[in-house]
Amino acid sequence: MQNSLSHLAYLALEYLIVTLELKPGALVTEKQLIEMAGHGRTPVREAIQKLAWQGLIHVRPRVGLQIAEIRPEDHQYVMQVRRELEPIAAALAATHADPQQREQLQECAQLMTTCADAGDLPGFFAADKAFDEILEAACPNNFITAALGPVQTHARRLWYSTGTHERMDRAIAMHVQAIEAILDGDANNARAAMASLIDYLSSP
Repeated sequence: MQNSLSHLAYLALEYLIVTLELKPGALVTEKQLIEMAGHGRTPVREAIQKLAWQGLIHVRPRVGLQIAEIRPEDHQYVMQVRRELEPIAAALAATHADPQQREQLQECAQLMTTCADAGDLPGFFAADKAFDEILEAACPNNFITAALGPVQTHARRLWYSTGTHERMDRAIAMHVQAIEAILDGDANNARAAMASLIDYLSSP
């Protein structure tokens, strides 16, 4: 996982967007985002560029920066992409993850379990973001990970916006099952566990 200032600024702003601290449709200034991210102008500008590429921030000429709206059809489209690609990424990670990545996955699973015990949905989302980044690093197919990155973030924001927090425990348990399948190094089981997770997250 990256630890550059621009990446830390990106994580801070992405978290604020996912948890709706930055509300869909809101107009914001670069100065406001610098203050909210707690990083300097250059890292935040680079983070804004990434968020714009992911479709989470729109750069409006002569207007400013606008947080992306949430559209009714977004959930269907986001989960359609995840259902096709994320099981493949999990299968590839199961066979290609290095020892450090496997250790990070184990830590991620433990953190998710702690969040379940505490009912900590924002904490779970932070752990889920970490899982996504470990999966990205472990998956050798960068075309898959480039497509998955934006939709994974959109999916978290969509879930948070629905307020269906009571489903968190089951979602976390299925995340942990997927992580354990990846850790076992069994590509078929990892693919199946991830497909089951996405199917659950896709259900109303």
